[in-house]
Amino acid sequence: MRVALSTSLIAGLLLAGATGACAPVRSHSGYVVDADLVNSVQPGVDTRDSVLATLGKPSITGQFGQGDWYYVARDSANLAFRNPRPASQLTLQISFDTAGTVTAVRRSGLDQLASVSPSGKVTPTLGRRRGFFAELFGNIGTVGAAGVGGGGGGGGGRTNP
Repeated sequence: MRVALSTSLIAGLLLAGATGACAPVRSHSGYVVDADLVNSVQPGVDTRDSVLATLGKPSITGQFGQGDWYYVARDSANLAFRNPRPASQLTLQISFDTAGTVTAVRRSGLDQLASVSPSGKVTPTLGRRRGFFAELFGNIGTVGAAGVGGGGGGGGGRTNP
């Protein structure tokens, strides 16, 4: 009776430990959203300086036009060794006019998230297909060949009179 009790106790502990190890790991990255602060930014009222004082430094700044500011917050979850999967995301885009006044505040979520998967271990290219040995030895004899450019003597340095 005592052996059966200890065996079932050990089995129960192992089962509890195994199911606890399968719990998803949750993580947050990016901007920490405070809804009151985000809602306080008003188009036509706030400027770059007031947005910087209210929300802090943006996650990303736009490179084109007036340089929109983006605040990105993402919550992810993953099991064990798998890649993290986004559970939720908020992207706050703040647009400015030339004077630095806020013109628009846009929000988006997971609907704008794009998943990019690689195309295998080879980069696809247009043109001819070359095998391993053609890639390895394909340039032999072309360096310094007539009409190809390159080669031809000199070290490429300047000439002294």
